Amino acid sequence: MEQDARQESPLIELIKVTKVYPPDIVALEEVSLQVYKGEILFLTGRSGAGKSTLLKLICCLEAPTKGVIEVSGRDLAKIKPPGIQRMRQKIGVAYQDFKILEKQTVAENIAMAMEVTYASKRAIRERIAELLVMLNLSDKHDKLAGELSRGEQQRVALARAAANRPTLLLADEPTGNLDQATTELVIRLLKGLNEESGTTIVVATHDESIYMETDHRVMDLCDGRISVHASRSKPRQIELFEALPA
Repeated sequence: MEQDARQESPLIELIKVTKVYPPDIVALEEVSLQVYKGEILFLTGRSGAGKSTLLKLICCLEAPTKGVIEVSGRDLAKIKPPGIQRMRQKIGVAYQDFKILEKQTVAENIAMAMEVTYASKRAIRERIAELLVMLNLSDKHDKLAGELSRGEQQRVALARAAANRPTLLLADEPTGNLDQATTELVIRLLKGLNEESGTTIVVATHDESIYMETDHRVMDLCDGRISVHASRSKPRQIELFEALPA
């Protein structure tokens, strides 16, 4: 049963987080944020505002300079590498620069995310086919990823991130290279993942069209600081960790 987010612990919590890149570039400064289970959160702000950095901190691609980041109540800085690896198996990330393997086929790129969780070959084939239909890429199944357009590569990256129906999905500018019709396919995929699987979704975007008509929470970043909070949606309950090693 859905509950008001204020009555439960957050899935993700940032407590006065600062990130400084050498020599003295401040990407985030004193950011505190809570993201609840089953929520869809939109991070907005101009280029360089800190959106991508925030996503990288959540999935442990970067470490904060100061502050604490907790996931399911666990301080990420105190989790040993095996625990981080287990966590990443439950997080889907659609990177802004895609990070696809250009010499692998579209199907092989998407399959990678499921193979590390030991999904069956049949489950992998069925999920790939489903995602390609949803993103209008069915005719690209056996095409090398490096031969795709940037918009097609972007959709492959999103399909890979969504393949395992992850507990948490982080999407960095998922509609940046897409036209309106294709953007609608992406939004439909994200909403379906949230509603059907309870996936918590954090989207970094400058595309106002994907959040202007939503009742989900919108957080604006400006020069590494939170400047605006808008309305928020109610969460579903789902756990990211299952007995992480100490």
